[in-house]
Amino acid sequence: MSSATTLTPADYPNAKIVEGSNGLLLEIDGQIVPNYDATLHPFQEGDVVSGHVVRIDTDEVLVDIGYKSEGVIPASELSIRKSVDPSEEVHLGEEVDALVLTKEDQDGRLILSKKRARFEKAWRRIEAAAESGEPVEGQVIEVVKGGLIIDLGVRGFLPASLVDIRRVPNLDEYMGQTIECKVIELNRSRNNVVLSRRAVLEEQRKEDRERILDRLQPGQVVEGTISNIVDFGAFVDLDGIDGLIHISELSWSHVNHPSEILSIGDKVTVKVLDIDRQRQRISLGLKQTQEDPWQRVVDTYNIGDELEGTVTKVVTFGAFVEILDGVEGLVHISELAQHHVENPREIIQPGDPVRVKILEIDSERRRLSLSIKRVEGQVLPVRPILPPTEADATDLDDVPELGLSEDVFAAQDGSEPEGAAPSDPAQAPDAAGSDASLSQDAPDALA
Repeated sequence: MSSATTLTPADYPNAKIVEGSNGLLLEIDGQIVPNYDATLHPFQEGDVVSGHVVRIDTDEVLVDIGYKSEGVIPASELSIRKSVDPSEEVHLGEEVDALVLTKEDQDGRLILSKKRARFEKAWRRIEAAAESGEPVEGQVIEVVKGGLIIDLGVRGFLPASLVDIRRVPNLDEYMGQTIECKVIELNRSRNNVVLSRRAVLEEQRKEDRERILDRLQPGQVVEGTISNIVDFGAFVDLDGIDGLIHISELSWSHVNHPSEILSIGDKVTVKVLDIDRQRQRISLGLKQTQEDPWQRVVDTYNIGDELEGTVTKVVTFGAFVEILDGVEGLVHISELAQHHVENPREIIQPGDPVRVKILEIDSERRRLSLSIKRVEGQVLPVRPILPPTEADATDLDDVPELGLSEDVFAAQDGSEPEGAAPSDPAQAPDAAGSDASLSQDAPDALA
């Protein structure tokens, strides 16, 4: 439809509206003709109108909005993207919204803008989302220095630090993806929109944590993946929430560092020991899912039994001897030899194989008292004293409280030998070995 073929009341001042036609018919010089002006929807520059694409050229698109002439959308007004191909932005017959830029330019054309109509609608949507806190969705259209450009109908900037919860080494992998973000900064006068995908992910993560916490109970055995290893333990990813295995809960044997037995990415079966629902923290145990070697001691051995062992640690008040994997007992300095011993290293060194006799089994406290001198026929030679090492000094600091009965180390005639354990257990150096610190609280490390 063109202005050259359209008859309107403006063209014929003497035209009259035909009664009963609701203004859709005119009588001009005795001839009944359509009143095209009555079919047109009034609009002004700056209004947003709708129409159908009727033609696509390389530099512009024609849209029928029901006006006396088609509207023209220049290629530069199709999208906020740079150097767009009109055929990739619209299709013939597609209904589009466009903002009226000029009702009639110098060539008499109606000039429209698709991107500005989208811009206006987008701003209303973005402003509402910023006010309500709801996320907005857009496609990544550019990777720029410091972040990503998101097509929201306006250009939104997503800083690299807010793309994910953790640092993203390569932003190019997001190109073309449609993602959800929260609006954290908005300035209409500067057309400035700053976004955060991290805020959306953190909210989802919080919901996931609450969902997982709701289904977990102390005593449950669950599977997870080692997500991080630190000096005091290992973190386990339980499908969205991390739990901590304290180093004391990794193994029935002594562990110097969690990396000795675990690696990041390992699949593990763990037991839930405790849940702090208010702080969303989970304490886990790995050794609880494995056979307890102490139960083997209780089931297999009795006081007075003799067995083979290996010296694992020598300290000022005696030596620790491993009799089973994960089970160590103390040979007090008074039980090393029949004669007085000033320094345990006169008799034994770490790694020495020895035979020991069981003096006491404290199954409740998981402590074992052993003797070398009471093994019949076993006499260990006296050795020259080696200078103490740095590791020896550390060992003295790490030894926990003994708490064994004082008569364990009493001489066979009933008197307390020189160098025996103090009668007050609270003053005695600890000798339970690796299992003595089972009740340690995990550090506050899940913050």
